[in-house]
Amino acid sequence: MTFFLGLMMGIIIYSFFRCIVGGFYTVSPDQRAIVTSFGKAQRLEGMQVADGGADSDGLSDEEHQRYEYPQVRVVGPGGPYFKMPWQDVHKVSVATQAVDLSWDPSKAQDTIEAVTKDNLTTGINGQLRYRISESNLYPYLFGVASPLEHVMGYFVSVLRERVANFVDPKGQTLLVDAEVDEAAGDQEASSIDLSEGVSINDLRKNLPLLNQYMEEQCRSTTGRYGIELDAALITEIDPPAEVDRALSAINSTRNQVAADLSTARADSEQQITMSARAVEIATNNAQAEVAPLRELAQTLTEIKKEGGSSCLQAYLRNARIPLYNVARRVIQTTNSDAAG
Repeated sequence: MTFFLGLMMGIIIYSFFRCIVGGFYTVSPDQRAIVTSFGKAQRLEGMQVADGGADSDGLSDEEHQRYEYPQVRVVGPGGPYFKMPWQDVHKVSVATQAVDLSWDPSKAQDTIEAVTKDNLTTGINGQLRYRISESNLYPYLFGVASPLEHVMGYFVSVLRERVANFVDPKGQTLLVDAEVDEAAGDQEASSIDLSEGVSINDLRKNLPLLNQYMEEQCRSTTGRYGIELDAALITEIDPPAEVDRALSAINSTRNQVAADLSTARADSEQQITMSARAVEIATNNAQAEVAPLRELAQTLTEIKKEGGSSCLQAYLRNARIPLYNVARRVIQTTNSDAAG
């Protein structure tokens, strides 16, 4: 009798702590919780993620059918809350987190290898900022075994595809212009423009464009895995050492050519400016020499017009008088010589 009484008291005490005391739980401010009953989450009837909304952005029609996850009831921060013994509480952190691009639980690596359009193997590194989607917790908790690993694999595959086909929009325009210039015989402009067609240089110059593209392509991760990509920060794109040295030499040569062109252009502009100034000065001097002659011609015309030929002859005779004082020899012609 005593044994059965002790057994009953033990069952009652265990049930009290297991069902009553152990049934209370709290949720931190940076956490969200989902309660499952016998392993099934409490769902919101008639609501699914694939029906629309921000969490379904980036999904195609086929993916809408494939990733048709139900909406579940989310327990917000606070408490204490109470759960039944047959219920389990799954808590997740919705704070923004960061992970390296090289993170892979199946192997150890420092960088991500990708092949560029000109068959150059490069090492890419950076970080991903992400957070768990509060409105789509079902695929994160119950959709796949390791959602972050799936997201990283998806991101790396999209990144490698983009790197393999990346072309600098400005560089492509330059190449088109270079072909036109080459057809016109401008070989110098063609050689300068063609130096821009190196994929690793295009990638390094367009890192913000590459990051923006990756963010747009990975919007579907929220609907796929319940992970919302906050930002993609690709910070390093490094080729092999020998290729990096060759690219440095190419960049140095190109910068030297650009500097020489700028210097030559400045010298030519200076010469043009000096030539224009010299022409202006010569024009002013000529105008200064011609101006007195025009004024004298106008004066003689007015004298002849008002006083006739006799008045003009008298003016000329008076104008010769000061010349006689400074002249050393005077040759005077007779009327017969003048007539001859």
